Amino acid sequence: MEGQSLRAIASARDLGWRRGAQAFTAGAMLLLCSSMAIAADRSADDEDDDEQKPSQATVYLDYRTTFAALPPGVVAFGFRSFPRLQVSSEASKLLILDFPLTIDLTDRVSIYGGPSTSTSRTETTSWRTMTLDSWNVGFQADIYQQNGGALPTVTLQSTLTRSIPDSLLSASSTNTVVELGYALNEDETRGLLGGVMYTNVFFDSPLPQVKPAVVGYVGGYYQWDNNWKLTARGGVQSFGGAQLLSFDPVKPFTKPIFRLDLEKLDDNDNRMFGLTAEIAWVPKPAFSLVLRTPLYFVRN
Repeated sequence: MEGQSLRAIASARDLGWRRGAQAFTAGAMLLLCSSMAIAADRSADDEDDDEQKPSQATVYLDYRTTFAALPPGVVAFGFRSFPRLQVSSEASKLLILDFPLTIDLTDRVSIYGGPSTSTSRTETTSWRTMTLDSWNVGFQADIYQQNGGALPTVTLQSTLTRSIPDSLLSASSTNTVVELGYALNEDETRGLLGGVMYTNVFFDSPLPQVKPAVVGYVGGYYQWDNNWKLTARGGVQSFGGAQLLSFDPVKPFTKPIFRLDLEKLDDNDNRMFGLTAEIAWVPKPAFSLVLRTPLYFVRN
């Protein structure tokens, strides 16, 4: 019986990895197709324009510091984060540090990957030691750019995240976002946004189960002449529920979610500073504040 249990866990772990890898591979194929389309567009532009501008990849460490406050007994997704399982009877506070190395291959395609560390505390416990808890890889690509046309820019972002170290709650997740952006002026300093985000979690063990979460949202952005940019998004998050070992089930919910982004850009639209505030009902309110301070190695 013990051997059968071990084989069942190993089989579930392999299945989780395969599902996560398949979802991420599908997104990677879309990235490949978009890259080929971008290359074709560039070739056509080069034929029409004899003067070529020098370009190089932008390389930076997209350092992010996140402070989050979660109610008890929830699975918190949010707009971009890896799911956080808060199954204790107490509310908790989290401090998360992310270090994804990001490469902007062109103004339309970026790839990234790196580790994440975190620490937490509850009302009755002190801050734990900061530990390495996950790593992620992903990409973001503009499948289509508006460039003054009638159709909006279509952006695809996909991230594969893996928790560490291995345990009964070890999991992989895929997070995919498709966003439409419609610029209202030629300089693209103000515009409208709309998108859908889909998050799925695959546990190594067959015992925990977390259903997918879907976020649909609309919003807009405005950039001032001094290169400060404000972006607002609001929508609805629908979660299918979860069963985590012997803990009480997390019930399905459909609740609102809001996010504000304040960024300081340079003249070439490189981010110099970013601050994100988010509130999501899961179903009780969960808050997060993200400080982004990128460290550039190569910058256009």
